[in-house]
Amino acid sequence: MASTDETGQAARHASQAGTTPPTGPPAVAGPGARMPRWLPRAMVLALALIAAFQLGSWAFHQLTGLLINVLIAFFLALAIEPAVSWMAVRGMRRGFATLLVFLAVLIAAAGFVTLLGSMLAGQIVKMVEDFPDYLDSVINWVNGHFHTELRRVDIQEGLLRSDWLRNYVQNSATGVLDVSAQVLGGLFQLLTVLLFSFYFAADGPRLRRGLCSVLPPARQAEVLRAWEIAVDKTGGYLYSRGLMALISGVAHYILLEILEVPYAPALAVWVGLVSQFIPTIGTYLAGALPMLIAFTVNPWYALWVLIFVVIYQQFENYVLQPKLTSKTVDIHPAVAFGSVIAGTALLGAVGALIAIPAVATLQAFLGAYVKRYDVTDDPRVHGRRERRSVSGTSTRLRKLWARRPEQGRTGAEGSEGPGDGGASSSS
Repeated sequence: MASTDETGQAARHASQAGTTPPTGPPAVAGPGARMPRWLPRAMVLALALIAAFQLGSWAFHQLTGLLINVLIAFFLALAIEPAVSWMAVRGMRRGFATLLVFLAVLIAAAGFVTLLGSMLAGQIVKMVEDFPDYLDSVINWVNGHFHTELRRVDIQEGLLRSDWLRNYVQNSATGVLDVSAQVLGGLFQLLTVLLFSFYFAADGPRLRRGLCSVLPPARQAEVLRAWEIAVDKTGGYLYSRGLMALISGVAHYILLEILEVPYAPALAVWVGLVSQFIPTIGTYLAGALPMLIAFTVNPWYALWVLIFVVIYQQFENYVLQPKLTSKTVDIHPAVAFGSVIAGTALLGAVGALIAIPAVATLQAFLGAYVKRYDVTDDPRVHGRRERRSVSGTSTRLRKLWARRPEQGRTGAEGSEGPGDGGASSSS
């Protein structure tokens, strides 16, 4: 009892002195203690979120091909939306108008493929027919310069008996099935894209009504505005590119006809389409095929084609394109090229095709929410710089040198004044 009283008194004295007594070690939960009620729920929720994320990731990877096809179909529907709406306003049913637009696109694509295929087939047949002559010329050149005695018969027998040719034929035979499967898969994807794009274009108003029915009125206006911008930019992009492709094809056709290069119509269509739908470098890629065929006619013709391609590219970049695309997809060429690279990295060739209209749509939509101000008249904004006044010894020397003649003239006038006065007084 004495020790307890002394401890209590010491605690009271310590509390009166302003210090707290030392606390003992924390209590350890016994084996019968219960876990918090929120812990099982948190664990179950975390496991459910992880499972949902894994399931969503698996489903996304499985449906990537379908999602890309739907994206292509959506942009294709946006591209033909103005033409379908124009015919629908004049009393034609949207389904029938969409069918007519699709038939026109398919006929144009089939004509292009037919022209290109006939050109390639003719060139391949010509190469096969002229191959013995090419081989004889090469053999004669080798025999004349290296003093050998090669014969075409020996070379042909060596090629036919070589293991390389046998292995190549076997690999080609085994790869026929893979090529057939890829072709069938490509046709199925094409039909999928056409089907979705047909429904997107034909049922566009119904699709917009269904989307707006789950949104408040303010959000509905924003969605409809974004949809309208996307239609204008995508359709304008394709139509302006089609017009430039027509101009480019006609210009290159005239050149190829003047040079008498074979298959000039097919080559002109090739240059027009490839140069416009592959931005920035498409002209040079498209010009490679006409240069190659012109080289078979005359090597100098290939040089003329190259010069024309370079000059026309500059004319298109600085004269033609700004006038045709100023009201449709007015974006900087560097932004267009960067968007194509980014789209190619994300979605391959599909991303390269839809990158520019997508970026133009995003730029136009965000431009409405960005507050702009009047630009100052500072010359640095317009790319000009004013000459700054250089202060220092050189400036002071120039000022002194400018004052020196003035001081000389002033002194001369001052010295002449009294002299004149004395002369007058003497007189």
